[in-house]
Amino acid sequence: MASRARVRAPELVGAGGWLNTGGKDLTLADFRGKITVLDFWTFCCINCLHVLDELRELEEEHRDTVVIVGVHSPKFVHEADHQAVVDAVARYEVHHPVLDDPALATWKQYAVRAWPTLVVIDPEGYVVAQHAGEGHAHAIAKLVAELEAEHEAKGTLRRGDGPYVAPEPAAGDLKFPGKALRLPNGHFLVADSGHHSLVELAQDGETVVRRIGDGQRGLVDGTSPRFSEPQSLALLPEGHEYDVVVADTVNHALRGVRLADGSVTTLAGTGRQWWQGSATEGPAREVDLSSPWDVAWFDGRVWVAMAGVHQLWAYDPEAGTVGVAAGTTNEGLVDGPAAEAWFAQPSGLAVSADGGKLWVADSETSALRFVSRETMTVETAVGTGLFDFGHRDGAADQALFQHPLGVTVLPDGSVAVSDTYNHALRRFDPASGEVTTLATDLREPSGAVLVDGDIVVVESARHRLTRLRLPEEAVRVESVAHRTQRAATEVAPGALRLDVVFEAPSGQKLDERYGPSTRLLVSATPPELLVSGAGADTDLSRELVLSDRVTEGVLHVSAMAASCDDDPEIEFPACHVHQQDWGVPVKLVADGVRRLPLVLAGME
Repeated sequence: MASRARVRAPELVGAGGWLNTGGKDLTLADFRGKITVLDFWTFCCINCLHVLDELRELEEEHRDTVVIVGVHSPKFVHEADHQAVVDAVARYEVHHPVLDDPALATWKQYAVRAWPTLVVIDPEGYVVAQHAGEGHAHAIAKLVAELEAEHEAKGTLRRGDGPYVAPEPAAGDLKFPGKALRLPNGHFLVADSGHHSLVELAQDGETVVRRIGDGQRGLVDGTSPRFSEPQSLALLPEGHEYDVVVADTVNHALRGVRLADGSVTTLAGTGRQWWQGSATEGPAREVDLSSPWDVAWFDGRVWVAMAGVHQLWAYDPEAGTVGVAAGTTNEGLVDGPAAEAWFAQPSGLAVSADGGKLWVADSETSALRFVSRETMTVETAVGTGLFDFGHRDGAADQALFQHPLGVTVLPDGSVAVSDTYNHALRRFDPASGEVTTLATDLREPSGAVLVDGDIVVVESARHRLTRLRLPEEAVRVESVAHRTQRAATEVAPGALRLDVVFEAPSGQKLDERYGPSTRLLVSATPPELLVSGAGADTDLSRELVLSDRVTEGVLHVSAMAASCDDDPEIEFPACHVHQQDWGVPVKLVADGVRRLPLVLAGME
């Protein structure tokens, strides 16, 4: 067995305590003899949700030797609320212990820099690997097999059940619903995400008329269909074969529903998640998608908020094609031509009454943005970037949201924003440029529908639809502003060495059959933070030069590496893509560091 670096694992500490343990507080000693995988996540993060799904197979196959521990490490203020973490664990069907760490104590002890990050601890309590981003499940599975053999031989492996204790299930017709639409007959069709199905409700918004889907995860078409966490739906214009298109989020697919008989077919997507290097356009059933979160009929096509890759895509039902419509896959807030704009988990879409604008709830930048049909450019109405958020009304250039997931166009042309993490319904008036608050005391509103002068809000974390009278006057709310509580890295002005650490998994090597197998993209907010070193290249190390005229900012780093089986006897080696985006807050000080290491995979 090849030797590997080992570092004693710090203790697991979190002020919020433990979930999924039957009320028991755990320490590292409780995991001695097990292979422990720490998953540093936060429930706003789409990449974290991807990793939860990646880990399900590992969790099941190695249930008697591996314990996965979620360490919930919040970005937004709302995510530090304990009940919100409890809800998220139930919403995403997390079947392992979770440590609620609202003050980022364990995050700091393990020197984590990004969501998601995976840390592997061996049965003797030593850290043996760290991985940032997505696509590492195969590497961890290979490491787990090695650790099982090594510690079985040493007598330090303890087999048997782990400490997970399932919580009591909650009953109800809806479970963490995503978005809803009003059908021509006055009923509501709801994306019942937690029940992996669609629910038709009567005009009262409560009485169940029928359910489409059997409640089990799956990608099954026909009259007995299955979905996986569908988040939203949109009516198609008359004349199409299907009446409704559904963003079937965890299946990475668009589904079509015929209301007459409830039959479902897959319109776009393969069921596989899109990765860098995959096709970005083509026949809809042959192109991979990535966590479609909302859909809307705009400019003759179904536009898709593709949260998983920070883009907008469009599906053409006449041509049967799908492709990128806006965004670069870089995460951030950059306006301009659609092909050059940056988004950050776009999660809500709504079309203006005249059809000239597609409004976008850009959740991770806490922003309201729009695409102009005339110019095909992206503009920001409210919001400043990845790390500024809060609840502040007033002029749009200083107003703040907190992770909004939905947008609804109101009769007067203004836009209602489902301000999810503020538990509020907000309003932006393009005519006055003002933001106001329409309603508070909602619980994680994720979308809203207009009904006869009222607005029906999807209260996702209350598992219900709530009907409100649109108020004539705004609600008075005390203004609050926040920044992420992640500590900024102190760096020196001038030369800064950026090193992305990547070690190919055991038995694999970098795939260079068709050219370089690595990619590094660097930019900054504000752009003038970087004197030189911005742009894309294939080397995972780079010399940056930081301005001495900027006091703080964010370095945006995107890295990718492809590795394949290193065995000449294998004719068609299996290959895997590892990728991560970092937004690293930095503060420039004279005695700051001159090297910034970021671990993609391996040990620093």
